Amino acid sequence: MSNRESPFVIVAGTGFGALRDSLIQALPEVRLEMVEPRRLKEETFSALVLIPTMVKIDGATMERISGLRLIQQWGVGLEGVDIQEATRRRIAVANVPSAGTGNAESVAEWCVMAAIALSRQLSLAQKIIREGSTWGAPCGRALFGRTAGIIGLGGIGQALAARLKPFGMRMLAIQRTPNPALAKRLGIDWVGTLRELPELLRQSDYVFLCLPVTQETTRLIDENALELMPAHACIINPSRGGLIDQSALLRALAEGRLMGAGLDVFEQEPLDPSSPLLSRDDVFATPHIAGVTDVSYSGIARRVAENIRRLMAGEPPQNCVNWDAIGGRW
Repeated sequence: MSNRESPFVIVAGTGFGALRDSLIQALPEVRLEMVEPRRLKEETFSALVLIPTMVKIDGATMERISGLRLIQQWGVGLEGVDIQEATRRRIAVANVPSAGTGNAESVAEWCVMAAIALSRQLSLAQKIIREGSTWGAPCGRALFGRTAGIIGLGGIGQALAARLKPFGMRMLAIQRTPNPALAKRLGIDWVGTLRELPELLRQSDYVFLCLPVTQETTRLIDENALELMPAHACIINPSRGGLIDQSALLRALAEGRLMGAGLDVFEQEPLDPSSPLLSRDDVFATPHIAGVTDVSYSGIARRVAENIRRLMAGEPPQNCVNWDAIGGRW
């Protein structure tokens, strides 16, 4: 493949630097440019492929990229892509499922890390040892014997259940269509639908959000939901910031109704450094890195590279959500 024929890819955003390295390793012939979101709204470009990274891709953005034929998400979530506008322009839209790439396992590991960091009051422990004050404090809370509520049993939820079971935790789950056989295999004691969420919230010491943002799940964890949770429960969100009403969460933390919150995603990203969330010792916050590991990025890069190769060969893309709608051809 000559340089002239090499696929040109635009990444929407200049963060997630490991993305660039991973894709180039999986597809050495690719020509890639990472573009600031502001430039995408103001300038014109030419590219075959656009990779969103938590940047909203609307029809106007698509119009400014001549030759665009594939919007390829680096991961699962497509809520930021106007699929209807893409379809109208005969642009294929595809994603990469979390299962089978190492992404689900990586996000599940982050969830366990967040739960332990909150339970052992990691922020306070680090402060104490740096100040050289009292040793033997703080007294942490064990995961053993506690109840974990997993909302969403897709790839991430299943990977998380497999990792929580060895801690001796009782597990409950919410699944769109409850699968008792799957729950039994994972060691989950109870599985219900989203309508039964209040029951899970009432019993869970740790609530893990492992589901996408949809019209039904936007601000799923609001004031009413937080009031149902036991005193000193923890909520952990590696999925999307829109799942939690941030103002309600801050009130619950300030009033001592929660032990803490583990957050890798936020309503607005990047998070403002002056956000009150970052001034709290009971918040474990990270910059959207739950799925950013060597294993995960290598697995995702292989899937993305495969779809780019399929585009160049005129073959149907994998995991395309609008292939039939655009006529089943490039």
